[in-house]
Amino acid sequence: MAIKTYKPYTPSRRFITTQDFSDITKDEPEKSLTVGLIRKSGRNNTGRITVRHKCGGHKRLYRIIDFKRDKIDIKAKVISIEYDPNRTARIALVEYADGEKRYILCPLGLKVGDEIMSGPNAEIKVGNTLPLENIPVGTIIHNIELIKGQGGKLVRAAGSWAQIMAKEDKYAHIRMPSGEIRLIPIKNNATIGQVSNPDNINITIGKAGRKKHMGIRPTVRGTAMNAVDHPHGGGRGKSKGNNQPQSPWGQPSKGYKTRKRKQFDWMRIRKRNETIVTG
Repeated sequence: MAIKTYKPYTPSRRFITTQDFSDITKDEPEKSLTVGLIRKSGRNNTGRITVRHKCGGHKRLYRIIDFKRDKIDIKAKVISIEYDPNRTARIALVEYADGEKRYILCPLGLKVGDEIMSGPNAEIKVGNTLPLENIPVGTIIHNIELIKGQGGKLVRAAGSWAQIMAKEDKYAHIRMPSGEIRLIPIKNNATIGQVSNPDNINITIGKAGRKKHMGIRPTVRGTAMNAVDHPHGGGRGKSKGNNQPQSPWGQPSKGYKTRKRKQFDWMRIRKRNETIVTG
């Protein structure tokens, strides 16, 4: 899959890049696996904006993705690789031997006509889902369950992957995309392979209008606001006054710890970006 550039017939067009979508094999989604998506533009039930920087964006249909992969020991054939406007990764439409169709996250390298399977008896092959205890150490995985039976919660973005580093007692040591190593129960399921569409990180949006089509409104710098609107506002030039970096409501935005649920901290073997001293 290649990155497309454009002739700069406008200033914003000079830096815009897109994907050529050569990996897509079907344009229309499976109708039985889609539901309407209601846009709320960041507003709650009273109409107040509780999540900033959201707007209407282009109309979408939500594709129902099978994160659980709970059809055990039934083979499925990949029918098509499709674009999903609700996520960065590609999705694959698969048809099981009993005739049921489902969408799954498409791993890198999965092609139309390939067969996949879920369960402890599945072979170690890209696209297959197995319990961690049945996957060899060193294997690249994604779509990892945090709680058995709830479906994959971790490592689902385009191009992301995790790796099994070790197994000890009831837990597997999983190296996350951030570099953090954490414990995951070995009974939990994971899918083999890297998530598709790794070139997504190389896309340049290029202009504010394209971002708005995605449902994202502009983000204004605090220093560009008036003093009444932000702690960094007002002053002369780019001065923040005597304020540290903080949110519009005064919460520090650098170095301030906001993590409250610490009962699972024991499951983090190594924090992300933690330096390892050897020798």
